Amino acid sequence: MSDNEEVQGPKSTFSTYVAEGDQLFQKGEYVKAIESFSTALSLQPGDKNCLVSRSRCYLKLGDAESALKDAETSLQDNKCFFKGLYQKAEALYTMGDFEFALVYYHRGNKLRPELQEFRLGIQKAQEAIDNSVGSPSSVKLENKGDLSFFHKTNGVRPKHLNPSHKRESKKHGRKIDKSEKTAKELLGELYSDREYLEKLLQDEDLIKGKIRTGERVQDLIVGCISYLDTRTAFWQQQKPIYARQRDRKLMQQQWNRALHKPPSDPTRYVLNSLEEIDTALSAGNTESSLKKARELMKVVKEWSEEVLPNKTEVLGNLHSCIGNALMDLGNMDKALHHHQKDLELANKGDLLDSKSRALDNIGRVYARIGKFQQAIEVWEEKLPLAYGGLEKAWLFHEIGRCYLELKRYREARDYGSRSLMAADDISDEKWQLNASVLMAQAELKLGNYKACVSHFERALDQAKLLQDDSASEAIQKALCEARYRVTQ
Repeated sequence: MSDNEEVQGPKSTFSTYVAEGDQLFQKGEYVKAIESFSTALSLQPGDKNCLVSRSRCYLKLGDAESALKDAETSLQDNKCFFKGLYQKAEALYTMGDFEFALVYYHRGNKLRPELQEFRLGIQKAQEAIDNSVGSPSSVKLENKGDLSFFHKTNGVRPKHLNPSHKRESKKHGRKIDKSEKTAKELLGELYSDREYLEKLLQDEDLIKGKIRTGERVQDLIVGCISYLDTRTAFWQQQKPIYARQRDRKLMQQQWNRALHKPPSDPTRYVLNSLEEIDTALSAGNTESSLKKARELMKVVKEWSEEVLPNKTEVLGNLHSCIGNALMDLGNMDKALHHHQKDLELANKGDLLDSKSRALDNIGRVYARIGKFQQAIEVWEEKLPLAYGGLEKAWLFHEIGRCYLELKRYREARDYGSRSLMAADDISDEKWQLNASVLMAQAELKLGNYKACVSHFERALDQAKLLQDDSASEAIQKALCEARYRVTQ
């Protein structure tokens, strides 16, 4: 580096890096998202909302310790910050500390009882504890049998309770075999990957090498094996093999009964199953939700229209559930396929609500992958089907954001105005804030600085009413820049 060169610092604003991190998180690019959030934190150290966002990324990557550290840092100044409490509980749960996780889920639920996340957290932590140690209600103590162990024996243990060395060795041998079997059961397809990694460690020439970053191949392989072993221990603690076998057997029996002999009330059965799928997805158990939705789809496809009169609508709903789960997993191509299937079934059955839902989701997929023009076209097709001020405020805002990304600032401003009108009609402060920011950004790009200042001032008032400190700080900075432009 020459003397004239200077170290390059952040080239944008805090809010820009946070927005970039959020977008990368939605795309499943968690490493890049962490970089964006870290850069944002270098501009505003200790921002609690940004720390929570970075913690979520660490958790997605399996780095529960870093996730816990960020969550705890976000709680330093405010022990009642509910987002930090939830993130700390999630990190503890992932680390296998189910009892402590349960404590923080309860604390958060006490502060914000209206939030479903804490209720679901309490439920899953309690289930994990029950699976690990058993439910107290399932244990029945009886005072019968051989109680001689508890009788006074002058310090000498009864002979029949002293196992022989040979028997102990056999038991130890079975334990090793059982451990390997348990690991294979828990890891599934990953078990063969673990075996492959162990074989690579035997290649002396390979493990002496280094990758481009300078990291030793041996360290990389050992780290991968260690990670798989850690996950195995967590999965075994969360739900031991006996619990998995029990649940699998019960589930298989239920599906077999449903497949060969539909339940007495198929509609009620489907509704309950869809509720379970939605609950699992809302709780972040995406893989479980996806599996349940696919299994239910297999069952429903086998039923006739006589058994389930609204079969087309149910199949469309399941395609929607599967598509949403795949979106959360970052598999956008398959997600788009299922949402398009949902649209096909909606058109086939002339189901307007289902069509609206499918267009909504297709637009979200396009927006996430950066195909903003396609997202606009799909969402504009949905406009006549939108009802209620909240849905309209959201839809107008999203279309406006896409126009902003396409640098079509007049259209962005117009849709921001329509979003604001819809939000005003229902007095929704959150969408009033979002629409005002969108209009301010569009006016700034158009060079209308006075109008930009006006919209940012309104957005700042809304952020203060919502007690959104992060938004207030970002808007305040943008407002200062806009006011400076006015004076030029």
